[in-house]
Amino acid sequence: MTRALVLSGGGPVGIAWEFGIAAGLEEEGVRLADADFIIGTSAGSFVGAQLASGRTAKSLAEAIIAQSSAPSAAPSATPATRSGVSGPPNLTPLMELMARAADPSQSPEALRAEIGAFALNAETMSEEAFIRSMGRIAEEWPAKRFACTAVDALDGRFQVWHNDSGVPLASAVSSSCAVPGVYPPVTINGRRYIDGGMRSSTNADLARGYDHVLIVSVRSASAASGPMAELSQRRLENEINAIREAGGEVEIIEPDDTSSTTLGMNLMDARNRGVAVETGLRQGRLEAEWLRPFWV
Repeated sequence: MTRALVLSGGGPVGIAWEFGIAAGLEEEGVRLADADFIIGTSAGSFVGAQLASGRTAKSLAEAIIAQSSAPSAAPSATPATRSGVSGPPNLTPLMELMARAADPSQSPEALRAEIGAFALNAETMSEEAFIRSMGRIAEEWPAKRFACTAVDALDGRFQVWHNDSGVPLASAVSSSCAVPGVYPPVTINGRRYIDGGMRSSTNADLARGYDHVLIVSVRSASAASGPMAELSQRRLENEINAIREAGGEVEIIEPDDTSSTTLGMNLMDARNRGVAVETGLRQGRLEAEWLRPFWV
């Protein structure tokens, strides 16, 4: 049996929750890092790189708890939100652009290129500072198969970085986490790249061909509403169908009611990381029993 793990986007709060989920499951003997292939988008790329590189979920969760209780602690367990700016960023301009994706007449690549132009013109921290803020990412790609997603800021083309891409791991993960308007596009081989979540928050169709696919999604479909939420749900359903058509089985972990309340509406609000990792730990412990036959 081959296993693939898909980790969704979700900002600094999502990173904390995903680490908590992984740590809670690990306590109960369900190790997400045992996947044969780990796929991360945005926040999930940061989490996936750490798990694929051999760091235990417990140590990753504990690092965020320690950092949240002592804000001056270093090194950072999650990327910085913005340099020298307190509070969560204003995501309204990005949300307005992304909302247009619900219009079927819009070309997805053309819209992503427009979002890329917005990102290229936004005032953010420097690219070098952003990559440094990513903290402890291994210098080398892990031996385990790992991939993270990005989008070309110039033409909207979808990009998948993996072990054989020949690019620095820190740059690949940073590009996947480069939320337009919040973080700068990342330069790789002379091109500029933005958050892979501009195509999909999960990009789970990359797991086609694996027997068992577990998707960890930071946003619960049942907790969201509106055109963007409906579009996101359709994308996920299409990705799941692609996996199943290739013979794979799929399970999903989404925030339960308690986690949804804890995570809040703005997943870029890094002040919620501590409570997010704690609620992820709680939910991970609860999810282990039903997940064990599927994963172990």
